[in-house]
Amino acid sequence: MRNAPRVAIIGSGNIGTDLMIKVRRSPSLDMGAMVGIDPDSDGLARARALGVPVTHEGVEGLIALDGFNEIDVVFDATSAKAHLANAARLEPFGKTMIDLTPAAIGPYVIPAVNLDLHLDARNVNMVTCGGQATIPVVAAIRRVVPVEYAEIVASIASRSAGPGTRANIDEFTETTSAAIEAVGGAVRGKAIIVLNPAEPPLMMRDTVFALVTSDGGDDLAGRIRESVRAMVADVAAYVPGYRLKQEVQVTEIPVDQPVETLLADPSSPRPTHQVSVFLEVEGAADYLPVFAGNLDIMTSAGVQVAERLAARKLALR
Repeated sequence: MRNAPRVAIIGSGNIGTDLMIKVRRSPSLDMGAMVGIDPDSDGLARARALGVPVTHEGVEGLIALDGFNEIDVVFDATSAKAHLANAARLEPFGKTMIDLTPAAIGPYVIPAVNLDLHLDARNVNMVTCGGQATIPVVAAIRRVVPVEYAEIVASIASRSAGPGTRANIDEFTETTSAAIEAVGGAVRGKAIIVLNPAEPPLMMRDTVFALVTSDGGDDLAGRIRESVRAMVADVAAYVPGYRLKQEVQVTEIPVDQPVETLLADPSSPRPTHQVSVFLEVEGAADYLPVFAGNLDIMTSAGVQVAERLAARKLALR
């Protein structure tokens, strides 16, 4: 339907192919082109079979396609380095780009947290899989109490980490750490990724560890738990396999526990409580296996952004 934004996807690997399936299923998006560099990739083959225009000549091939002028939104599911070049090449054409790499040219976007602030941005960054899974929880804690330090550990199946993920490990930690602060609201953020080699592969597991400062107040633990549960429900609305693995833990920090070294400023007020949150992300198995929740949360979040852009476009008519 041409009333819907027409979408192009750069990257015909696992993420791009899963994204294409989700875009085609969306009632508010129109799949316009699939772009790759390997003419024999499964993603391009599937796109051809579905009647989607394809090119194996990268961003230059996209620009040369007959329907390029009708493309409204371009997803980039390549790599951080490639996105820098792709964004620069497409910038003169005024397309909206949704960046699924850790390049972070544009603002960080976590749909459940700050999408409304960036609906007019020309290039939005989806942070990382670990960021999409954990930063909403940091933000949920932050809306109850100041977060002095937030550390996230994203454990994903090694088999779900393709060449792009492995090539971007450094960018993953840097981008996620920065977004924990910029979007999650923590004074200091730290991110760790673990590629779990277990067989059979395990689903994505995420841990959020936060140090907060509070005078306790009325039912601090209850208020934090309520906020986190509400945020988990918001994320699960577009990532159905996203869930808490156990009750949120809120404990007082013993006076002899050395936490000052974790703070951005060791002279800041000493945190009073530790919050621990354990999450699991099960993939939807549209193209990727169930255990690849790390990839599914990225594509689901990306589609959520595109659908919100579509709704805004229709509202402005």
